[in-house]
Amino acid sequence: MNIVHGIALASCTVLASGSAFATQYLTAEEAQQVMFADATAFKPQPLTLTADHMREVQKLAGLPARSVQWRVTSAWRGDTLLGYVVLDDVIGKYELISYAVALNPDATVRQIEILTYRESHGFEIRSPAWRTQFVGKSAQAGLAIGEGISNISGASLSSSHVTDGVRRIAAVAQVALKK
Repeated sequence: MNIVHGIALASCTVLASGSAFATQYLTAEEAQQVMFADATAFKPQPLTLTADHMREVQKLAGLPARSVQWRVTSAWRGDTLLGYVVLDDVIGKYELISYAVALNPDATVRQIEILTYRESHGFEIRSPAWRTQFVGKSAQAGLAIGEGISNISGASLSSSHVTDGVRRIAAVAQVALKK
């Protein structure tokens, strides 16, 4: 094998190895069922933010809203709204982390679930003990590393980016979904 072929083979190996760590834990539908086990119906409720919403989200979360379009599903038990599930992706260190946030009708966090984790390190963010820290918190308080959410050594970027994402989603819910 000559050096050009060796470099090409090594490059392919490195590129392929990045996705070798991807693990899908839950689909969006499975996450909905886990987070709202008592729901009898889930209704897609895509959300489009206005320019005013975008400014309000940034003010509330301290982060840009990042997207005008949000993937939202409402959870119902009969005629009673149980809450919302918002799907999002954030970058970990190098790869995307797909997650779902369940919100109560008052825009507080009910639960978070990691759907797909693609990094080779940092999977500890899937720990129930870490994810439970988010429960009951809102965009106004407690949704920041060191201010209600603990950082995870070895998963600093993943834990920080997911925390920021949850805070952004809580702000979106506060601004555009709260009844």
